[in-house]
Amino acid sequence: MAEAHQAVAFQFTVTPDGVDFRLSREALKHIYLSGINSWKKRLIRIKNGILRGVYPGSPTSWLVVVMATVGSSYCKVDISMGLVCYIQRCLPKGCGPYRTPHTRALLSMAIFSTGVWMMGIFFFRQTLKLLLSYHGWMFEMHGQTSHFTKVWAICVRLLSSRRPMLYSFQTSLPKLPVPSVPATVQRYLESVRPLLDDEEYYRMETLAKEFQDKTAPRLQKYLVLKSWWATNYVSDWWEEYVYLRSRAPLVVNSNYYVMDFVLINNTNIQAARLGNVVHAMIMYRRKLDREEIKPVMALGIVPMCSYQMERMFNTTRIPGKESDLLQHLSDSRHVAVYHKGRFFKVWLYEGSRLLKPCDLEMQFQRILDDPSPPQPGEEKLAALTAGGRVEWAQARQAFFSSGKNKAALDAIERAAFFVALDEESHHYDPDDEASLSLYGKALLHGNCYNRWFDKSFTVIAFKNGQLGLNTEHAWADAPIIGHLWEFVLGTDTFHLGYTETGHCLGKPNPMLAAPQRLQWDIPEQCRAVIESAYRVATALADDVELYCFQFLPFGKGLIKKCRTSPDAFVQIALQLAHFRDRGKFCLTYEASMTRMFREGRTETVRSCTSESTAFVQAMVEGSHMVLSEPWRLSTSQIAQFQIRMFDPDQYPNHLGAGGGFGPVADDGYGVSYMIAGENTIFFHISSKFSSSETNAQRFGKHIRQALLDIADLFQVSKADS
Repeated sequence: MAEAHQAVAFQFTVTPDGVDFRLSREALKHIYLSGINSWKKRLIRIKNGILRGVYPGSPTSWLVVVMATVGSSYCKVDISMGLVCYIQRCLPKGCGPYRTPHTRALLSMAIFSTGVWMMGIFFFRQTLKLLLSYHGWMFEMHGQTSHFTKVWAICVRLLSSRRPMLYSFQTSLPKLPVPSVPATVQRYLESVRPLLDDEEYYRMETLAKEFQDKTAPRLQKYLVLKSWWATNYVSDWWEEYVYLRSRAPLVVNSNYYVMDFVLINNTNIQAARLGNVVHAMIMYRRKLDREEIKPVMALGIVPMCSYQMERMFNTTRIPGKESDLLQHLSDSRHVAVYHKGRFFKVWLYEGSRLLKPCDLEMQFQRILDDPSPPQPGEEKLAALTAGGRVEWAQARQAFFSSGKNKAALDAIERAAFFVALDEESHHYDPDDEASLSLYGKALLHGNCYNRWFDKSFTVIAFKNGQLGLNTEHAWADAPIIGHLWEFVLGTDTFHLGYTETGHCLGKPNPMLAAPQRLQWDIPEQCRAVIESAYRVATALADDVELYCFQFLPFGKGLIKKCRTSPDAFVQIALQLAHFRDRGKFCLTYEASMTRMFREGRTETVRSCTSESTAFVQAMVEGSHMVLSEPWRLSTSQIAQFQIRMFDPDQYPNHLGAGGGFGPVADDGYGVSYMIAGENTIFFHISSKFSSSETNAQRFGKHIRQALLDIADLFQVSKADS
């Protein structure tokens, strides 16, 4: 039906002179509108490039400098100290625009003013970069800010007060510094000291000293050289070696998930919820393209790097035999949709107009109502993205490099993002704790073939209208997708809304072309590869134990009354819980942003320290071994309220539950947590059933008890004082 509808725009007749093609008025209109839209985007990018390039200057400030120079000249005051006259003498004489002395004088003053303006911009940028290189404010106690930091904050506010665009601060951000070798070695030894006995520590100290004296100096020279040449000396290697060169399946090992609002439900209609959310996402993409999104500011003062946002949409991870690559397109006008084993292409625009939520609801409902069966080999096709990367790269080359398979695969890989219409329902029922874990499992891996794990993100819509995301990790870190998700949920709830019956507002256009079914020709050999990838992914998924729970006794409100950092409080609780669970400490990974530096991503906070282990041992009776291999506990706090779409105090039930990831080690834990407001914390704990040493539910119970015990300790201390 879609092909038939689109064909009416093109007509041809066979004549004695040949074939006569005629484009209908509607087709010409669409071509014209598409061209206009494309040129608008180009002009917006050019304009934004200019405004971004001169920030914190502006065309208005340039005009002010020119007027001041011209005005002083008319007042017989030479503020240029003779430079205007020198420029005037250097201008070519004779015919043309420089003919009259008056024109030559005005042009000279304009050139001088432009130079002064550009020097001012350079000075302000360098000053701002110098100010942003100061990080002493992070180490000061809350409520005990030094006078130096207060003056610093005022200066930063003054230099960044003009309304910035998304990338305005990029060139003012300092570069990530290369740490010195002695300092790195010393910090490493401090981080492993709690984990080793005296004999093992002495051996590690000897190895570290040998590395520092022999190997490290040469490597350090390479790093310093790269830091001079590159914008960031580590981010490209991080992306390449941590993510793209990994040959392990993405499912469980790399991709992570994000949950919906869990205490409210805007509508139970699957297509309607998706219509609003997809529309909101494209609204966000439009703001992203126009750089209308405000930069994220730490404490409302310090700008964070925004470069990771560039590849949020229109991005796919392409498998390779040795290394994958990220394919990013400047634009995409459709989404790819999966439902009941079939793939569809849904256009997001009619000409240059973004489809309204009600139009998108109609399109998704058409897919839900489509009774056609999957084509041979189509149902589990996406399992290829869940299996080994080498096998997927070989299959892609062998079976998807030409013909209808290439065209269909292109439609998926060139989509703005991927959408999965699930047949099952999931939601969080506070009276059924297991419901949150089942919801998380569905988002983390689904059935291993109803998510396209290579796309930058997959929007998952369950039958009851609950949503979630599955996100590929190479292109950006979790706070970036969290920024989008906050905008989408806020826009869906407070700006777009629904009718009383739960449908999108407005009246859809029934003349829109129906979603286009993608066509495949999957041979038997390819089906065997698909089935093999499915078995690999299923084995991984079935081995994951996920335990998600809402901790209700308290949140950051009580923790702040204890005059301590909420994140530090939770990290200490995790150390205590892990010691009670395993009877030993382990080298702990906590992800920390380095986005205060240009093109920064993440760094490791090693929260298992001598101080934290001493605290834990003081809390626990009996003797235990203090020994473990590295990275058995991987943790991450989920960012929230990066943008103020609504007042959380006014709408306390509008809480997302955060998201989670799979365990990093086969016999370790993955813990993600979100301190969701004043009175609750959400935890997502993952481990593997195949490990006899770990149990996610058991560890979750230890975390609950550790939080309560530490809170009681503070209460007792407060009472004694």
